[in-house]
Amino acid sequence: MTTNSTSSISSQWTGMVSVDDTALAVTDSGGSGVPVVYLNGQFATQGYWRRVIAELGTDWRHITYDERARGRKSKRSADYSFEAAVRDVDAVLAARGVDRALVVGWSYGAVVAAHWAGRNPDRTLGAVLVDGAFPYDWLDEAMEQRIRKLFRRMGWFTPLLRPTGLTPRMTAEQQAESNIELGRLSRERELSPVLDSITVPARYVLASGTSFGSKGDEQERIRAGLDGVVERNPNIRISAKVPSNHGALLRKDFAAIADAVREVTALSRTNSHD
Repeated sequence: MTTNSTSSISSQWTGMVSVDDTALAVTDSGGSGVPVVYLNGQFATQGYWRRVIAELGTDWRHITYDERARGRKSKRSADYSFEAAVRDVDAVLAARGVDRALVVGWSYGAVVAAHWAGRNPDRTLGAVLVDGAFPYDWLDEAMEQRIRKLFRRMGWFTPLLRPTGLTPRMTAEQQAESNIELGRLSRERELSPVLDSITVPARYVLASGTSFGSKGDEQERIRAGLDGVVERNPNIRISAKVPSNHGALLRKDFAAIADAVREVTALSRTNSHD
C-alpha cells in the first residue's frame, strides 16, 4: 500500500490500496466521526459522492474509492466479478483500520452494500441503498442481447474518454458481462433472501422515472419489486422518493441521501444503547 499523505488514521488520507491483482484509489477524510464507506455505481467514480459528503460535513468519516479499472488511477484486473466488488469493501476498510462502518451504495453499489451488510451484521452500522438493490426479474434473453448490443455500440467512443476517468478501462464485452451478472443477481429469488437477511437499519432513497438503457415505465416496475421486502423486513424502510431520475439524483437530491445517512446513524446509535 502506498500513500500520498499522512498515514495517520485520524487524518485525511489519499492513496492506493492493494487487493488481489490490482490496486484501488482511495480517499479517507479521517476524523473521529462514524465511518461511512460509499459504493459507486457500476462504472461511476468516487467523485459522484462529493455533494453528499459536503452536505453531511465533518461529523462523519467519509471513505470513497474507485473500483477496479474505474476512475483515473485504479488499476485493471483479471476479475471484475460482483464477488470481487464485495471483497474490495473488506480490503478498503481493512487498509484504513475500520472495523465497523455504515455502507452507502448507489445503483450497482447498492447491491454490493446489501450483500455486504447481510454477510457482515456485526461490522455494519447500517445501510443506505440509493436507487438500487431491487429484487426483480428484469433480465431475459432479449434484455441480455440488448445489453450486449448497447455496449458494442458504445465501444467506439468510450476508449477516448478513459484518460478523463469518465469511462472504465474495461472492454465492451467486460462491461456487458458485468451488467448481465447484475441482472442475474437482481432476480427475485436471488436478491430477496439477501435483503431479508439484513438485521441492521437500512433505508432506501428512490429516484423517479428512467435509468440508462431503460424504456417507458420499466424502471418504475423494477422499483416496485421492493414492496414485498419492506413488508417482510422491519429493518428496511423507504426514506425518500425524489423527483430526479436514476442518473441525476446524486447531483440534484444529495440532501435526501444525506438525510437517510443521518437517520440510519441515529438508529444505529439507539440500537447500540439498547
